[in-house]
Amino acid sequence: MTDREFDVVLFGAGGFVGSLTAVHLAAVAGPQVRIALAGRSAGRLQQVRRQLGESAEHWALIEVDAADAVGLGRLAAGTTALATTVGPYARYGRVVVQAAAAAGTHYADLTGETLFVRWTLDEVAAQARDTGAKLVHSCGFDSIPSDLGVLLVAQRAAADGEGTLTDATLVVRTLKGGISGGTVDSARQQAIMAHDDPASARVLKDPLSLSPRRAEEPVPAPSQRQSPARRLRGLVPVEREPGTGHWLGPFVMADYNTRVVRLSNTLTDWSYGREFRYREVTDAGSGRWAPVLAAGTGIGLAALQAGLSWRPTRRLLDRVLPRPGEGPSAGQRAAGRFRLEISAATSTGARYRSTVAAAYDPGYNGTAVMLGQSALCLALDTPRLPERAGVLTPATAMGDVLVERLRDHGFTFRVERLT
Repeated sequence: MTDREFDVVLFGAGGFVGSLTAVHLAAVAGPQVRIALAGRSAGRLQQVRRQLGESAEHWALIEVDAADAVGLGRLAAGTTALATTVGPYARYGRVVVQAAAAAGTHYADLTGETLFVRWTLDEVAAQARDTGAKLVHSCGFDSIPSDLGVLLVAQRAAADGEGTLTDATLVVRTLKGGISGGTVDSARQQAIMAHDDPASARVLKDPLSLSPRRAEEPVPAPSQRQSPARRLRGLVPVEREPGTGHWLGPFVMADYNTRVVRLSNTLTDWSYGREFRYREVTDAGSGRWAPVLAAGTGIGLAALQAGLSWRPTRRLLDRVLPRPGEGPSAGQRAAGRFRLEISAATSTGARYRSTVAAAYDPGYNGTAVMLGQSALCLALDTPRLPERAGVLTPATAMGDVLVERLRDHGFTFRVERLT
């Protein structure tokens, strides 16, 4: 793809997270990288470019709508990598990813939508494999920390001769940052689809619904087969952590992230382990009110899901929840940070811990860095990447190469052996 006009096209650059991604690219890409900004409003793109300074003054601007198949086809055919922040992806992302698959263009997005990823596996994965396109979903806080964190643990265990992973638990130790209006809108659209379509509801209830080899998957562990009331939509119930005494509750992104990690295992022929089990929880602390906080998180998540599914309550929630395009101030984003720990056991009885952390607001500045570096990785590092094409995850498409890039931009990825 060396004859293409651009290395990276950022679609949705006029949006909140899109503009933050443009800021990151302008700061780090260098003059040799050919970048274009794309979106539905030329005026907004011009405004974003002006704010980026001299490093971006010659970047091309491409006005195109998410429903314009012809325009998106031309856009995709003119770039090595296409990164998109335009969601909800089930509504606005289908034509975009189809264009990338048809043109053999590498693609990165920020989706956390199970139904959209399932659709791409069914409808565009085969074409992408034929054209050589790497279609990489979830290149933000959904789900790079989870996906790369587990990958590194599995690699370390294999390198030590300790077999494959049997159980792994991600614990959110620190999480400070704003809630994305785009993420809320994606949840809203999925809730509506599940309410209106029983088939969509079944996909969302199945913890292995993103597997392209569903019939070959191992039987879910007992904790994955509890009643819906206790599972809280696939999340683990409240429990006390052995060793620390901390109370653990549901993690809002676990329902999706766990599917992505399991998909990485499947796409690598179960390299993490045939009996690999994975979950994600939030550390609520050890104080008097910690179990109440952990339980309240689960109740709140269940109530939010129910509220988004029913039109009258959805209208009420829309008045208080952030809207697409809205986000926290620069000062609030600067105070953001996260630290996640993944504890894993292996088939030989060894235990490891992986830490993924960064001093970024996870849903905004951090996600902008992760998406920007994913796009640059797909555009510039292809000879070093795994020889895979089709619908992929960050771990299976970019793996260690992306880890290196993110470390260079302040991310911590560390693995230690415990026993």
